[in-house]
Amino acid sequence: MFVETEEIMEMDQIKVTLVGATGRMGSAVLTSVAKIPKMSVIARINHQSSTPYREQLISECDVVIDFSSPATTAWIAEMCAGYKKPLVTGTTGRTDEQKAVLVDLSSIVPVVAATNFSTGVNVLFWLTRKTAEILGPDFDLEVVEMHHRLKKDAPSGTATKFAEILADVRGLQIKEALRHGRSGIVGERTKGEIGVHSIRGGDVVGDHTVIFAGMGERVELTHKASSREAFANGALFAARWIIGRKPGLYTMEDVLGLAT
Repeated sequence: MFVETEEIMEMDQIKVTLVGATGRMGSAVLTSVAKIPKMSVIARINHQSSTPYREQLISECDVVIDFSSPATTAWIAEMCAGYKKPLVTGTTGRTDEQKAVLVDLSSIVPVVAATNFSTGVNVLFWLTRKTAEILGPDFDLEVVEMHHRLKKDAPSGTATKFAEILADVRGLQIKEALRHGRSGIVGERTKGEIGVHSIRGGDVVGDHTVIFAGMGERVELTHKASSREAFANGALFAARWIIGRKPGLYTMEDVLGLAT
């Protein structure tokens, strides 16, 4: 259940162009949007669509939702900017250059870029920051994530987001602080590292745990997703929220009113 913290644009019918409709998240969006009044997917884009056809599909919609690939997201974002269409994207695994494309184009159109659209996960982002601030530097920081065997990128975008939050609170440089698993004689754990561990197997939708390990006690914050419906509903909520917003790069925390 989403709490509408800001007024959402009311329209007779919100028309969505969905990019990556044949993927797991795209399929979940199609299932969820059928349950939402006054909102429909009018067009679907995949890698086989011709360029002129893609442009037509984007020009006729009110908002674009993208769950494709990093390379596809880059040119979809450029097309959205050209037609002044807001973009909601959940694609992960982007390079720094591809992330920069979104930042540049967000000066032209509003963009919601999120690693995870689940309400619960975004609450956990907020709780992770607050917990890290309260517990202080005496607790060791570890992030563990598990996904299905077909996931291509590691760590997950959500796990990376947790690590970025922890690094920000501690004042650490994320690239220097990250430890992706450990093997061999690595020496004692330092206070300036954040462990991130990726597990793959079966059909797990997405499990994430942030561990704060102190002397004599341990705090663990965990979120487990049992279906993709929560992610799809969040993306559709963000699509409603972003219509009529000023250009800018927004997160799901902005959408839910959790941004600090």
